[in-house]
Amino acid sequence: SDVMEDYLKTIHHIQSRSGPPVSTSAIAEALDKTPATVTSMLETLAERGLVTREKYKGVELTAEGETVALEVLRHHRLLEAYLAEHLNYSWDEVHDEADALEHHISEEFERRVADLLDDPVVDPHGDPIPSADLSPIEDDGSAPLTDHGIGDRVVVTRVSDRSRDELEYLAEAGLTPGTTVDIVDVAP
Repeated sequence: SDVMEDYLKTIHHIQSRSGPPVSTSAIAEALDKTPATVTSMLETLAERGLVTREKYKGVELTAEGETVALEVLRHHRLLEAYLAEHLNYSWDEVHDEADALEHHISEEFERRVADLLDDPVVDPHGDPIPSADLSPIEDDGSAPLTDHGIGDRVVVTRVSDRSRDELEYLAEAGLTPGTTVDIVDVAP
């Protein structure tokens, strides 16, 4: 179901950032759900073999769960790229639109979009697009801007797409993927 796919995508996102296991509270916060609602869904996902679950510890995607999460991510990020490149959506608009569509495209549509876009490797925010074979996404070695200090020169590789206001601010400031930045000051 769409809801299950959203949970798997969220678990994948958290797991890729901080490793397994992923806590119920982290999922609840990310999805704006109650812990009881999340616990119920995690039990369902475990019964279907999509996550392994250890009470009071959290969950981890199984190989099948990761494949489903990567497919949803591929759909989402390809849609974001398509919306930005061919329908003139701004990068702060594509996330919500892709969220609405990601569960409803066929594999044929996915293939055609990928072909039209010449198989992009990143979405408009710099996030990697899973390959067609849905292999796990490898860490690109990038670090948050906050890990750098005054005097460093860095290239922006990706930005979070969770906040439209932040994306608008970053676009106005010229901080988009591919931009070289010299750090001259650090603000709180």
